[in-house]
Amino acid sequence: MLVERGLRVMNVEVVGDAYAIASNYLRRTGAIPDSFATDERLLEIIVQMFQRGEFNKIRLANKAIAKFEAETYIA
Repeated sequence: MLVERGLRVMNVEVVGDAYAIASNYLRRTGAIPDSFATDERLLEIIVQMFQRGEFNKIRLANKAIAKFEAETYIA
């Protein structure tokens, strides 16, 4: 499914799958709480990467995990 976000068109399935993969991993490691709530910071990381041209859901998830963990341990 394609959804317009501003002037860009986003494939919700790719972003959703990448978020599901990344959030599942981060929940299992304890980096984010085990709840049904969406982690806005993780979602924003994935959306930004998607908008920059990364369309592979596995690569998106892996890069988002790395960035999320790097930002968490720096802060």
